[in-house]
Amino acid sequence: MPPGYEIGIDIGGTFTDLVCRAPDGRISIVKLPTTRQDPSTGAAAAIAHAGKAWGVAPEAVRRVVHGTTVATNAVLERKGARLGLITTRGFRDVLEIGRQKRHGMYDLTLTPEAPVFLAPGRHRKEVSERIAADGSVLTPLAEAEVIEAADALVADGIEAIAVVFLFSFANPAHERRAAELIAARHPGLALSLSCEVDPAFREYERTAVTAFDAYVKPVLDRYLAGFEAVLADAGIAAALQVMLSRGGVCSSRIARRRPVRLLLSGPAAGVVGGQANGAAAGLDDLISVDIGGTSCDIALIEGGRPVVRTEGVVAGHQLRVPMIDVNAIGAGGGSIAWLDAAGGLRVGPHSAGAEPGPAAYGRGGSEATVTDASLLLGYLNPDNFAGGAIRLDAEAAAAALARLAGPLDLSAAETALGIHRVLNAAMAEGIRLVSIRRGFDPRRFALVALGGGGPLHACALAEELGIARIVVPRHPGVLSAAGLLAAPVEQELSAAFNRALAELDLDSLRDAYAGLDARCAELMAGEAVGESRVVVRHAADVCYVGQAHHLEVPVDLDGEAPLAALYRDFLAAHDRVYGYAAESPARIVNLRSVHSAAPAAPPEATETPTTPPAPGSREILLPEPWGRVTAAVRRRTALADGTTLAGPAIIEQPDSTVLIWPGWAARPGGGGILVVEREA
Repeated sequence: MPPGYEIGIDIGGTFTDLVCRAPDGRISIVKLPTTRQDPSTGAAAAIAHAGKAWGVAPEAVRRVVHGTTVATNAVLERKGARLGLITTRGFRDVLEIGRQKRHGMYDLTLTPEAPVFLAPGRHRKEVSERIAADGSVLTPLAEAEVIEAADALVADGIEAIAVVFLFSFANPAHERRAAELIAARHPGLALSLSCEVDPAFREYERTAVTAFDAYVKPVLDRYLAGFEAVLADAGIAAALQVMLSRGGVCSSRIARRRPVRLLLSGPAAGVVGGQANGAAAGLDDLISVDIGGTSCDIALIEGGRPVVRTEGVVAGHQLRVPMIDVNAIGAGGGSIAWLDAAGGLRVGPHSAGAEPGPAAYGRGGSEATVTDASLLLGYLNPDNFAGGAIRLDAEAAAAALARLAGPLDLSAAETALGIHRVLNAAMAEGIRLVSIRRGFDPRRFALVALGGGGPLHACALAEELGIARIVVPRHPGVLSAAGLLAAPVEQELSAAFNRALAELDLDSLRDAYAGLDARCAELMAGEAVGESRVVVRHAADVCYVGQAHHLEVPVDLDGEAPLAALYRDFLAAHDRVYGYAAESPARIVNLRSVHSAAPAAPPEATETPTTPPAPGSREILLPEPWGRVTAAVRRRTALADGTTLAGPAIIEQPDSTVLIWPGWAARPGGGGILVVEREA
């Protein structure tokens, strides 16, 4: 691929971030408020800024990567397509029966937790057909019934259809034939087949994820078409790539086939960016904390790879979609502070967003937020917030905090400290959930501070958790956008493979992976990725015989005694996650093949030297035992290599602010990163 500009665009709840990497490796960034009514409007403005401010010619752009929350928002807001479900006769209510799992075991009023809203009873149709567990045909497909069911659904206003037949993962012939019949009868209708979306056993899980795929397919297709139109209007001919939930990217053309893989793709980009910055610091074990305007996304990276889980939770529903294990909580700069019925101080999950935003934005917001508290405590520069794009109103922030402080019988400053303490406690608990709860000691990890608010809260979180080292990327406030450019092109496929390890021979395992690899290679060829750049990884979902839950375990087919190694690694994983491991028979549930190609390494960036400004300082308020202290204030670009800045100190840059507590010191590291360490 010839050299050219690369653009990453991340649209968040508060800001739209654009990162542009020039052919010589130089990075330029812009952060603009998100236009919630039409997110592509904000993206178009950011692209226009790149052309005017940095001289980026449209024809010189060779790559555009986008992270989107459109699929997730469609589920959260229940604004997906009107969906119909066609299934095997006798199984129309699988989606409604679910697994009978309940999060609120002791609620007086029990409500259904299965996603019935996707396809109510009248939109679920049965047809005569039956595939046996071994893939043989017991009952031929009644084609006339398929046509009749599709006609009835379309007449009822259906926009998408999910086809889920029993044991189709063993033999997809009936599902594929049904799709042919429906497409011929109703061209243009969105279709999702379970044999393509999730070819694995467990009927409810397969039905649910296929239904969600069809539910978001028309929404995502319209959105991506609109985004591609924005690029075309700007004169950019580069193909659009989008971030997937497991941390890779693929072309928008291929993403449209299985849009369910884009659920929670936005947070994944930040984790990939954090992983790349940790590697630049020589660190492989990391905990990334991405604090934006609306939420805080927390993830664990072990051995240089983000922890990926085979299932995730979206809007309270368990979905069998591989995704980076991100714990998202409603905590960010725009989170609103409020008092509960007992008069206790709470922060979030409600957010002021970008419109009207915190009271300090001066756009009509009147409720106190975390940003207002940070401004009153002296951490933020009102004249240099978001690179000067927004001037903060300190008086409006103080007034909002004073209204909240009255019922608490505290000063506005004490209330601001309380807001930070409550928020930091919530985020520390979120970090414990992805570390201690999964058998990892957070003290052996470094903290990667991402987002506009990550570097502001990093020292407080590290102190709380006993973490000794913090990594602050060069552009932490737009790292999700930067992570898009660092993510590999990736394709992942899985298949059911229900076999006991004791009865399994290596040749049958190799043959099963060969089939998955061939299909992955075909998809990668459509991404225009050279075969020599592709790295292939295999994994298997393994559990004890009779156990309901499985763990993903890497498979090395070329290693010594692959089956014995697989069993040994399963025992180790089981011991780490559940606290014990028994020498009992195990079985494979599913196989998984992942083909990825990392982007070409960019050249070393040549930063333009800046004239260091005169050293400054300002008074800030920290928790006890420090109280009011004078903090040194520096610009990030003024920190020369080899220098050390001891706390209390503040480092300002256009996209974020780094707060260094007493007892901590910062030094510039390789790749433009900043390393903050606890002093001895």
